[in-house]
Amino acid sequence: MAGGIGSRFWPLSKSSMPKQFLDILGTGKTLIQMTFERLKKICPVSNFIIVTNINYKELVLKQIPELEEEQVLLEPLRRNTAPCLAYACNKIKMINMNANIIVAPSDHLIMQEEEFIKQLENGLKFTSQNDALLTLGITPHRPETGYGYIQIINEKTTGQQIKNLYKVKTFTEKPNIEMAKVFLNSGEFYWNSGIFIWSLKSILKAFDKHLFDIAELFRSGEKQYGTDDEIYFINKIYPECQNISIDYGIMEKADNVYVLCGDFGWSDLGTWGSLYEKKEKDKNLNAIQGKNVFIYNSKNCIVHMPDNKTVALEGLDGYIVVESDDTLLVCRRKDEQQIRQFENDISMKNK
Repeated sequence: MAGGIGSRFWPLSKSSMPKQFLDILGTGKTLIQMTFERLKKICPVSNFIIVTNINYKELVLKQIPELEEEQVLLEPLRRNTAPCLAYACNKIKMINMNANIIVAPSDHLIMQEEEFIKQLENGLKFTSQNDALLTLGITPHRPETGYGYIQIINEKTTGQQIKNLYKVKTFTEKPNIEMAKVFLNSGEFYWNSGIFIWSLKSILKAFDKHLFDIAELFRSGEKQYGTDDEIYFINKIYPECQNISIDYGIMEKADNVYVLCGDFGWSDLGTWGSLYEKKEKDKNLNAIQGKNVFIYNSKNCIVHMPDNKTVALEGLDGYIVVESDDTLLVCRRKDEQQIRQFENDISMKNK
């Protein structure tokens, strides 16, 4: 899934160049390239499908030249993750009705790739043998308010031979800090990674049961998929699709949902704060990217500057400082939830 705009990473991430297409970690590879390389270890290139916004087609093909054009599915507008996955699954249905599917966002960070691949292999084994919708859960390390949580039923379930596999009891969206502390201390809750594994048959059955209108819309195009009429058909039905996530539309309602829990150095890199947690820091706990950043009497900051810009910072504690093109952001880390508002205000003024 590569259609998001990454607005919480403004001003580096913009609608014309979202964060999945940026080398936001300074590794020499963009997030979508890192995701592709990681999953290529378990899935042949010919089996990849990228679903993205129509405006990002050329970006995807340029950054992942191994893909054929028909492997990139184009959404005419954003309708959240359920329509995105319904489209992909109906395309897969044309190729292999017995397919086993991994669903992965294109902009997540995985630090321990060997453990991650092991978890995926265990998950694929389970979903190939069971009518189950599986999500990967992350062992929480702190009372995080920016992630969704999964509560487990701590008892033996189908597939018990797979370690740390549980039936899901409840999903909870981003809690307040008090509730997050309760979740952390209970030992029954895991972070929801947004990475899913299921068989094609299981997810299509779930769409029919819980999101029938969306299922019917995409099923009605069976004769158009793979023809010159496909783009016309998709452009026609997308405005009719409900704007709904796969989590809310199916995962929170289905009774065959399981979670495979573990820890493989995952982060959704959703905010500057989450990037700060993963970046190397100096002795004053500053995470700095940029060749010409001079910082004095400052601590707990994340600074992201172009290499051709020189900046001197003095007396800052807990700030985000980012420059991209003609835009400079200076914001306290604790107030980063306001970044979307900053972007909206500036966009409205510049219209």
